[in-house]
Amino acid sequence: MDDPVATLKKILALERDRGCNNTAVIGGLNAYILRFVQENYRLLSSPLFADLRAAISGNYDTLSMAERRNWLDAALVALEIDRVRPSKQPQPKRQASAPSQRQRQITSVTLDSSVTALAGVSNARATKLAKLGVNSLRDLIFLFPHRYNDFSSVRPIAELRVGEEQTVLASVWTVAATQIGRSRRGTEAIIADETGTLRILWWGNEYVKNQIKPGTWLALSGKVTAFRGRLQMDSPEYEAIGSEDPTHTQRLVPVYPLTEGLGARTLRRLVKQAVDAFAGLMPDQLPEAIRERQKLWPLPQAVRQMHYPDDTEAAEAARRRLAFDELLLIQLGVLGRRKARQQSAGAGPLSFPQAAFEGFIGSLPFALTDAQQRVIGEVLSDLAKDVPMSRLLEGDVGSGKTVVALAAMLAAVASGRQAALMAPTELLAEQHFRTLCSLLGNSGTTGPVVNLHPSYLDKPLNLALLTGSLKGRAKSLVQAGTETGQVEIVVGTHALIQREVSFERLGLAVVDEQHRFGVVQRAALRAKSDTQAHLLVMTATPIPRTLALTVYGDLDISVIDQMPPGRKAVKTLRVQSHERDEAYDFIREQVRQGRQAYIICPLIEESEVIEARAAVQEYERLSRDVFPDLRLGLLHGRVPANEKDAVMRAFNQDDLDILVSTAVVEVGIDVPNATTILIEGADRFGLAQLHQFRGRVRRSHYQSYCFLLSESASPEVDERLRIMETTDDGFKLAEEDLRLRGPGEYFGTRQSGLPDLRVARLSDVDIIERARSEAARLLELDPNLERPEHEPLAQAVRPLWEGGPAEAAALLIT
Repeated sequence: MDDPVATLKKILALERDRGCNNTAVIGGLNAYILRFVQENYRLLSSPLFADLRAAISGNYDTLSMAERRNWLDAALVALEIDRVRPSKQPQPKRQASAPSQRQRQITSVTLDSSVTALAGVSNARATKLAKLGVNSLRDLIFLFPHRYNDFSSVRPIAELRVGEEQTVLASVWTVAATQIGRSRRGTEAIIADETGTLRILWWGNEYVKNQIKPGTWLALSGKVTAFRGRLQMDSPEYEAIGSEDPTHTQRLVPVYPLTEGLGARTLRRLVKQAVDAFAGLMPDQLPEAIRERQKLWPLPQAVRQMHYPDDTEAAEAARRRLAFDELLLIQLGVLGRRKARQQSAGAGPLSFPQAAFEGFIGSLPFALTDAQQRVIGEVLSDLAKDVPMSRLLEGDVGSGKTVVALAAMLAAVASGRQAALMAPTELLAEQHFRTLCSLLGNSGTTGPVVNLHPSYLDKPLNLALLTGSLKGRAKSLVQAGTETGQVEIVVGTHALIQREVSFERLGLAVVDEQHRFGVVQRAALRAKSDTQAHLLVMTATPIPRTLALTVYGDLDISVIDQMPPGRKAVKTLRVQSHERDEAYDFIREQVRQGRQAYIICPLIEESEVIEARAAVQEYERLSRDVFPDLRLGLLHGRVPANEKDAVMRAFNQDDLDILVSTAVVEVGIDVPNATTILIEGADRFGLAQLHQFRGRVRRSHYQSYCFLLSESASPEVDERLRIMETTDDGFKLAEEDLRLRGPGEYFGTRQSGLPDLRVARLSDVDIIERARSEAARLLELDPNLERPEHEPLAQAVRPLWEGGPAEAAALLIT
C-alpha cells in the first residue's frame, strides 16, 4: 500500500502540473486535503502538521491561479521538509551542563514518592488526590478507570449519528461565552469540516473560550444530540489535532473516579504523565513461568494498556493480567491458610458414640432428609480428627441446618467439651434456644439456663441463653456456668465474645448467618477456647461458586440441597401498582382462613431514620385505611430491642394478623403460620434478599405466597423479578445477584473478608480457577514462598496469612 503522505505529494504535484485547475482529484482538492487530514493525522509530525495546516488554511476553490500555485508550493515544501527533518538535519552537539534542580528531583523519584513529584501537582491538588486514595505515584498508576468512553469512531459532520459517542475533526469558526436557557452560562462554538457545520455547547463552563481560538483545528469527542432539528454536541472532550498520542479524544478514553475540585481532564493528564514516566519502573511480581503458561502480558504493558488501550481487545487483555494478579494473591492466602490448618493439630477429637447418635436421631420428631444425613456425616467426620474443623454449612431457609448444628454440639458434649452458638440478633438467638430445647425434649422453655437429660446421653446437660438484654443475676448465672463448665451448650449474640465471658473447655464454635459477622468477631469466639476450637459457620444465603473459591476458599463446604418432605414451593407473582388492592384482598382472605402475613416496606438506603419513618407511615395507613378490623404490628430498625421482641412474640403466638416490617425480618423469623408476604418496592432489593424474604413463609406444609410489588417499568427490573417468579433455586438466584450487584451489595455488608478488588470481578470464573490452580502448584513446590523468585509474591500475600485481608488489600497488585 502506498505511503499516504507520498500519495498526497503526488496529487499536489499533479495539480500543479495541470495548471492549478482543481482537476487532480474528483470533488476538488480542498475536500481531498481535509479528508486526508481526518484519516491520516497520526502520520503527520507536529511540525509538518503545523506547516501543512498553514498552507491549506485558505479555501482552494476561491483562490486565483497565482494564489493556488503559491499554496501548492508551500504545501509541497512542508511535506519535503518533514521527509528530511528526522535524519538529514542532525543538531549540533551541545556541551553537557549540570542537571537542573528539577532534573535532580526526577532522578531521585521512586514509585513510593509523593504525587507532588509530578509536574502540576501542588500540595492543594495532592490533598484532593488523597480523597481518591492517591498519595504516591504508585497509587496514581494503579488508579484504574472503571470504564471507557469510546471516542474511536471518527466521522465527518454530515455522517454524525444522534445518540452515539463519536469524534469529529473540524476547524473552529466561532467561540464565545453564551447564555444557555434562563439561568445558565456556558460556551458556544461553531465548528466546520468540508461536509457541514456543528454547534458545540459546554454547559456551565465559560473558560473553554479562553482555551480554544477561531481557526484552531480540533478533535472533539462526545455524544451527539438534536435540538430543534439541528445537531449539536454537548460538553465534548477536545484537544488540538496533530498529537501523536491523543489523551482526551479519538480513542478509548479512560473514565476515572473523581472528587470535588479535580476535573476529568486534569486527572487523565496526571495519570498519563505518571504512567508514561514510571510504569516501566514497576517490578513484575509474577514469575515468568506463570506468565508464559497463562499467556499474560508483562506488568508494565498491562498497566499502560489498562489506562490507554489501543482497542477493546487490548483493554480486556490488560484487565485479565491485572485481575489474575489480584486473584492469585487471594488464592495463595486462602490456600495457605487451608494448608496450615490441615497440618495443625490440637483441637482435640470430638466423637458422638454410635449408640448415643442413634438415640438422638430416633428422638427427633421428624425424619432427616438424605441431605441432612450426608452433611451430619461430613461434620462428624471432621470433628473426629485432631485437626480443627473449619466448615461452612449452606442451606436454604427451612432446610434444617439447626439439627445439623445440634448433632455437632452434642458430639462436643459427649466428649466432655462445651459448645457455643452465636447468632446475629437476639430474636434469632432466642429462636435457636427454643428450637434446641424442643429438640432436646423440653418444649416448655423457662429461664436463661435449662437443665436437660436426653435419654441417649449418660449425663444431664445445661443449655443457656446469653444476650445483651440479659441483666443482673441471670447474666451472672450464665457467665459463671460457662466459666466453670457447668453450662455445656450456650446460645447467644455478640455478648458471647465480650471480655467477661470465658469457657472452661470450649470445643466447638458455631456461627449462624455468618456473613452478618466480621472476620474478627468469628475469630474472637473461636479464641475463647484454650485449644483450637472446631468451627462450623452456617448461612441461609446460597454462596455462588466464585465466592466459595475466594472469600471461603480456606473452608470446607457442605450444602443441604433438599427441603423436608411436605414443604410446598412458594407461589411467587409480580404485582403491578394498580393490582395492590387485589393483593390486600388476598391477604385478608388468608387471615380469614386462620393464616398470618408479612408486608415488607421499601428499602430506603439513604437513612435508617427515613426508612423507619416511612415504615411508621405505611403501618398507620394500612391500619387506618386498609385493614382497620385486623391486628397489625410494626417492626423497623429503630424499634427498641425489648419492643421488637414483644412484637415478634405476639406475631409468633398468633396475637397479630399482619406484621408490617422493614428488612429486619430477613433473618431469624420463624412463624410457620405465616403464609403470605407482600414486598413493596421489590425492585429495590437484591434477588438473594428477596429469596430470604420468601423463605419466611416456607416454614410449614401450608401453601404459601409471595407478591413482588414494583412500580418500576424498566426492562432490567422486569427481567430480575421475572427470574424470581420462575425459579426457586437459591443458587441460581445468588449467581445472578452477584453478577448484577457485586459481593458487597450481595451480602449487604463489607465484612465478608474479601479485599477490595480493583480490577478483578467475581464473575471471572475462568481467571479465578486458573489463579487457584497456579496457587496450588506454587505452594506445592514452595510451601512458604521462600525461593528468591517468589519473594515479591510472598511480600504481597503475607498479610493475607498474618494480618488478615484488610492489610492485604493495600498490597494487591501494587
